[in-house]
Amino acid sequence: MAYLCELGGNQKVYLDNQGSQTVVTTVSSSAGQQQQSSSGFETGIWTAPPMMYRTPGGVVLKIQTDRGDRIIQIQGQSTAMSVENADRLPVREVADIPTASMETMKPMQPMKPMQPMKMGDMEMNANPMQMRMGNMEMQMGTPPSMGTPRRFCTQCGASVKADDRFCGSCGHRLS
Repeated sequence: MAYLCELGGNQKVYLDNQGSQTVVTTVSSSAGQQQQSSSGFETGIWTAPPMMYRTPGGVVLKIQTDRGDRIIQIQGQSTAMSVENADRLPVREVADIPTASMETMKPMQPMKPMQPMKMGDMEMNANPMQMRMGNMEMQMGTPPSMGTPRRFCTQCGASVKADDRFCGSCGHRLS
């Protein structure tokens, strides 16, 4: 389950528990600018929703996990897991951020496959990677068609049939 907490002053904190790891992403934005920083901590699996506290130096995140309580300190774009015991959290000095400001984020939906791009007589596909323009075609990552391989004259480059002994364009003897 992922969470978002608006800290005010165009600052947000995104929290996510991915298995036994907690990922903390801090985002600060202003007109035409955005800074983002992510950190991952081995905390254990969450057993309760996270709690955040505002302190004079930033924000403290308290997480209850299957391995015990964990404390993560956030100051600006810096994030660190405290080695102190969570029971020593100075509750008298912190103001509890209202639970209403911490919302559950909707899970991300998988992206739809990229559709072919078309511009005039040009078409591009991403999977498999191929491009067509007029009568030219280029492919990567897939074997060529299983039809008869095309042959060309080694002298002039004209297309020749597999059973031709001489090039119909320049008369060169084919091997």
